[in-house]
Amino acid sequence: MPIKKMWGGRFEKGGDQLVDQFGASISFDQEMAKEDIMGSLAHVKMLKKTQILPGADADKIIGGLNDLMTELEEHGLPFDVENEDIHMNIEALLTKKIGSVAGKLHTGRSRNDQVATDFHLYVKERLPKIIFALKDLQQALVNLAEKNVETIMPGYTHMQHAQPISYGQYLMAYFQMFQRDVERFTFNKQHTDLSPLGAAALAGTTFPIDREMTTALLGFKKPYANSLDAVSDRDFALEFLSNASILMVHLSRLCEEIIYWCSYEFNYIELSDAYSTGSSIMPQKKNPDMAELIRGKSGRVFGSLMGLLTTMKGLPLAYNKDMQEDKEGVFDTVKTILPCLKVMTGMIETLHVNKDKMAHATHHDFSNATELADYLATKGIPFRRAHEIVGELVLKGIKTGTDLADIPLSEFKQIDPRVEDDVYQVLKPAVAVQRRNSLGGTGFDQVKAQISAAKQILNK
Repeated sequence: MPIKKMWGGRFEKGGDQLVDQFGASISFDQEMAKEDIMGSLAHVKMLKKTQILPGADADKIIGGLNDLMTELEEHGLPFDVENEDIHMNIEALLTKKIGSVAGKLHTGRSRNDQVATDFHLYVKERLPKIIFALKDLQQALVNLAEKNVETIMPGYTHMQHAQPISYGQYLMAYFQMFQRDVERFTFNKQHTDLSPLGAAALAGTTFPIDREMTTALLGFKKPYANSLDAVSDRDFALEFLSNASILMVHLSRLCEEIIYWCSYEFNYIELSDAYSTGSSIMPQKKNPDMAELIRGKSGRVFGSLMGLLTTMKGLPLAYNKDMQEDKEGVFDTVKTILPCLKVMTGMIETLHVNKDKMAHATHHDFSNATELADYLATKGIPFRRAHEIVGELVLKGIKTGTDLADIPLSEFKQIDPRVEDDVYQVLKPAVAVQRRNSLGGTGFDQVKAQISAAKQILNK
């Protein structure tokens, strides 16, 4: 049911059909239908209390809006591109339901503060869902880490074997990354929990509205302090997209390693069949497609952030039509990161760890070289000299196919007579890991402490 454009009074001609379609946003902002009705209900209740509208008119509008909310939740509402956006569509449906009194709903507000309010409500409602999904993933990581405190794997720098580490510590590194994501999304609430309603177009309104009342009715913490800022601010959306982009970096890094670790060459882990796919031509294939998809979806989230940054960078105060482009990227990002988090959680919960394969990879790789250098340093040799000595031993071992642990004690004593049989214990990968008990280190006690601290965080 198209209505006459609410801004059409000073125009003599209707818009070109292509222009109308180009300017319409209902194809995507209908995502905020619930929020639009919520904002309108708060606004009309305030108009009634302040006696800006007669009680009977307000009650009729409230009844109509409640009916629309019920219809929306039960079977959806019909929207028309000729009504441009979600606000005009809801008003058109309300007018059809209760008559011309619906036109009084817009008293004391503008589409500018209306859309900003809807957008705040949309993001505000979804932040807790994202945080909840993140904590589910963190819990899965903690559970797997607890089972693998003493599982030894190579630690890498530059994708080269560096030092042996606990697989549990590896998993807890990602727990910490995702904890920072939780904290960022939690902080995001602070700038989302502001009500623009009542700012009107940009300068406020002459009607004696009660912004504190609408703020409370909508569950916001406080109203915007400046009406120009209220209708033009999209920092909360930029923060959301920035936080989502960093989250996708973390998910993508984990996916990259999952893809490595489940390859034939590594075979450290095996993904569940439920999170893998096959090949249409190669029967033997078991592909980590879900990990690859999550890694790939990072690009669309980054793109949404860059798109909104670019849109906002040159806008003068206050509202500009450019800002119609602020929502699709956010909507898409919400629909991207939530499934990514849930799929990643499932992958972590169901993967199989090939502990023997991980442990075997720490042998014959010289990743215990630092242990020998540290050992020599404890015997009084300056560490720089110890580093040089061990480097020479590694080079010799590579050429002769000899591991550090295979060097005879007599040869070690030629380096320093204080070297004893205990050097061979130090060179064992499991011992090397267990001994690294500095705060945050890979030592088993430290990993257990990290897991215990993580559990406390998750139980808050």
